Amino acid sequence: MSGGTLVISREVNNHSYYQKRLEALGFTNITMTAHEKDALNSLIRNMKPNLIIMDARFYQCCTPFLMGELHHSFPKIKMAAVSLGEYPADLAMYFVLNGVNSYVTSFDGFDQFYKNLTEIGKGREYVSPAVLERINMRKEYPMPAGNITERHIEVIRLICNGYKDLDIADVLHISRSTVDNHKTDIFATLNVRNSNELIRVALMLGIVQMEELYFYPKDFTVNPKPSKQMRNEKLGMSNEIKDKGNNLRLWRNGL
Repeated sequence: MSGGTLVISREVNNHSYYQKRLEALGFTNITMTAHEKDALNSLIRNMKPNLIIMDARFYQCCTPFLMGELHHSFPKIKMAAVSLGEYPADLAMYFVLNGVNSYVTSFDGFDQFYKNLTEIGKGREYVSPAVLERINMRKEYPMPAGNITERHIEVIRLICNGYKDLDIADVLHISRSTVDNHKTDIFATLNVRNSNELIRVALMLGIVQMEELYFYPKDFTVNPKPSKQMRNEKLGMSNEIKDKGNNLRLWRNGL
């Protein structure tokens, strides 16, 4: 049956509780799910809900990006992100920038939280003041997430495997400045601040798998780096070991 509200949360054990609280606020025809990605998209196409409510932490730091993807796929469905715990306002603002209609958080106080949910249930929109403040305090209006291209995915995989900018440029046969541009686009789109956060997001999105991460770029060196004298001594020891190995082989061959 089409219509109703689809609530998306990984807290399966609390689904019945959440449903009762929403019904008490006036919501009807509620469907609870923990489906994600393709299975979630299939459910939405079949159900055709009027409203989608997603736990802000459903995809962790990727939720704003993936709710933006849902918005592009289902632009006529109203969407709300709901946070029952701590969620950075600077990250939450990307729900709004990426097309999500409403964002409510328990950090505004539970009385206000339930009041805001009631407004959303009536078809109205609401965004937490803390998130609006993070948007308005910026000199330039933040841009919404872009698309992740095939080239972006190539760059992400190399970054996740420890490649530096010059190595990425060499492998992909592009300039260093082009690598910088790709990284800027990737970081802005996925709402990450550094390579460590990018690895976590890439794993969450399935861009890379654990077995694909080897972390040994061609110039891999552990700090502190050896001094020149130590390198020379090690080189001499290596040559000495090699000479002894050659002599041993000659002796065994009776030469």
